[in-house]
Amino acid sequence: QIPAARSTLSSLMSVVRAINLVLPETEVHLAGSSIDGQLVLNLWSTLVDPMVKVELVGRGFLRWSEEENPEWDYEKSTAYTNQTVYVNQTQYFNTEDGWLGSGVHTFDFHFSFPANVPSTFTSKIGCIYYFVRGTCCSSKVFLAKEERCLLLQGTAGDRRRHRKSMVPLVVEARKDVIYFCCFRRGSVTLRISLERNIFYPGETIVFMTDIANRTCKHVRKIIFVLHLIVLYRGFSSRGEPRSLEDRSEVTSLESRTDTAPSQAMRITSALVLPKPMPVTSTFMENKIMAFRYELVGTCDIPYTTSTIEDRVPIIITATPNDFSV
Repeated sequence: QIPAARSTLSSLMSVVRAINLVLPETEVHLAGSSIDGQLVLNLWSTLVDPMVKVELVGRGFLRWSEEENPEWDYEKSTAYTNQTVYVNQTQYFNTEDGWLGSGVHTFDFHFSFPANVPSTFTSKIGCIYYFVRGTCCSSKVFLAKEERCLLLQGTAGDRRRHRKSMVPLVVEARKDVIYFCCFRRGSVTLRISLERNIFYPGETIVFMTDIANRTCKHVRKIIFVLHLIVLYRGFSSRGEPRSLEDRSEVTSLESRTDTAPSQAMRITSALVLPKPMPVTSTFMENKIMAFRYELVGTCDIPYTTSTIEDRVPIIITATPNDFSV
């Protein structure tokens, strides 16, 4: 009986010649939008009792480990994990008379993304990912499948909380310094100005920087970095909650200033935002991760080991009316 069963299984699996997903040529999908596609099934021979389906799946997962006590003589770490499902939709296809003949069969499918799902995101700690999966089975025997990953731009977020950010913003930082070699004091002032600090994925952040160099040396350059700060929320195997904050670089720019001693200079800079990207949000909106952004301008104080930093909070948001792919 066992050889016969193996022979039946082998013949079933050889029935499917190819399985393909045909999806629209959309680089980034928008939360709340729809997706239409086709599942194309190519059979060598007749397939009896087929089950053909397409799934739209979106999941979030995170994991990190922490050493329990660095002073112990042995290593013992605790893993913190968390996961959630953002979307899980399935469309089954009925076949006439319970069989499919040899040749090519095409099945149309349609899915709608929920409006409150977050953006596609990947880091060393967690990820949020979406995919479409087509599957063909017969008599509960898996025959073939194909998966295609999707890039999704989320739009979730409290827009009322961000309305006050549509006004000009100025942030200033100053650093004093003493040059012992010539017994002189000095300072460098960095001021970053934006017409607003709320932006959309794919948009360009344009900002002005004023440098007041009150030292006896040249200020050569400023480095601008847009940071993404993610707050993760996980649980140990004992159910203990734990949070972890991680900072990563989204995009950066180096500007040469060459500001002379006792001089001031204004420069205009621009950073292009990628898409998709997570919108500024909270745990309530994303369940296991919270996102925020910060534009940091860093300038080295000449002939010292000191630096001056100017930090500007940036809000990333997207709505179906304000963002198009």
